Amino acid sequence: MENTATPAVTPVSVGIRYGLLTGIVTVIYSLILKAANLEQMPVMGLLTFAILIVGIVLAHKFYKKASGGFMSYGQGLGIATVAGAVIGVLSGIFNYIYVNFIDTEYAQRAVAAARAKMEADGQLSEEQIDQAMEWTSKMMPTGPLSIFWTILATAFFAFLLALVISAFTKNTRPEFE
Repeated sequence: MENTATPAVTPVSVGIRYGLLTGIVTVIYSLILKAANLEQMPVMGLLTFAILIVGIVLAHKFYKKASGGFMSYGQGLGIATVAGAVIGVLSGIFNYIYVNFIDTEYAQRAVAAARAKMEADGQLSEEQIDQAMEWTSKMMPTGPLSIFWTILATAFFAFLLALVISAFTKNTRPEFE
């Protein structure tokens, strides 16, 4: 007799699966923004969060379907955090390659755009703008360490989003079933 049982689905396996899928979508979206020079527009950054939210919701839905309709709040947090870390790995590697090998002047353009925006706002003196630009240049990671920070930041934001999302998507298994 053949064993046709499906392998157990775990929060980690679902997080990895949906992290890869969402990460690929995020990288493609990021490439489009960079190619069209639209990454400085705030609304475009919000769309990145929307992609992350949709990825988390779909991962939760998949997990619940594979687990008889149940998912605890903690499992939801775990799925989102793992997915966020995977998305961070893909995004970090993509950004590192893009900034260091494809478009080596990207960082200078980003700093120049930030300076122009500060000057246009007119709320800071020239000295304050210079100081802000100096700090921005120092804090802008361009080396391999940038991948690590991207992983941490993306996992953290996915966790924060999951704090709310999991409250809505959870369906705890009854105690006395």
